[in-house]
Amino acid sequence: MSEFPAADELLSIAVPVAREAAATARRMRAEAITDVETKSTRTDVVTAADRAVERQVVSSLRTIRPHDGVLGEEYGENTSEAGAVRWILDPIDGTVNYLYGLPAYAVSLAAEVDGVVQAGVVINAATGDEWTATRGGGAWRAGRRLRCSAQTDLAQVLLGTGFGYDAKRRAHQGAVLAQLITRVRDIRRIGVASLDLCSVGEGLLDAYYEKGLNPWDHAAGGLVAAEAGALVGGLEGAPPGLDMVVAAPPAIFGPLHDALVELDAAGGA
Repeated sequence: MSEFPAADELLSIAVPVAREAAATARRMRAEAITDVETKSTRTDVVTAADRAVERQVVSSLRTIRPHDGVLGEEYGENTSEAGAVRWILDPIDGTVNYLYGLPAYAVSLAAEVDGVVQAGVVINAATGDEWTATRGGGAWRAGRRLRCSAQTDLAQVLLGTGFGYDAKRRAHQGAVLAQLITRVRDIRRIGVASLDLCSVGEGLLDAYYEKGLNPWDHAAGGLVAAEAGALVGGLEGAPPGLDMVVAAPPAIFGPLHDALVELDAAGGA
């Protein structure tokens, strides 16, 4: 018998914890946002809700599986015992949307074993929409198994992307986008990486790319996209990470990858 819980067992832990976290985020938004501060730049806001939700999730996970680690956006790494599961959490992905009241912000929670994400859930806290995936078990939404787009022509791709907070990075990303937009059907910028990746999994977007994503941004959503049939990776054989995350159907991944390399999408600040 494996010393690790099965992926579906990890998901059965993650889903109720994430639902409670989403409820907290919604409630705090309704009650009014206070304690707004800034992180890396003035546009990178972090609120009391981010911290409250992360503390709640960590507390819940500690009660259920006290020896596991947690990597969260707000408080960083809580170490685990050797060989334990590590949970990867974004308490509110899309904080700027949250601040403005735009109905797209998510709780993203994934369970990783030996560096490989085994289960994940993403909940749009504003709407209650929920995506789940287990490694080898498929990606699901509302009881429906998901399949990514069957698009084969880059010129017909509806492409999602996002931008960093640093002005120099944005300038480079904007220059890349200005050249890329003529090669695809259109561009969408939702402002929530986890929801973008789930949208690829559901076929609401044909493909997605972004530079500068941390593990909590793409762990759960990336598994949803991959289990729905998309290829999820970095550039030139690298895994998805800070330099680049690309998610696309198999027929689109190569042409999109090559365009991003040509345009130096992983470059800049």
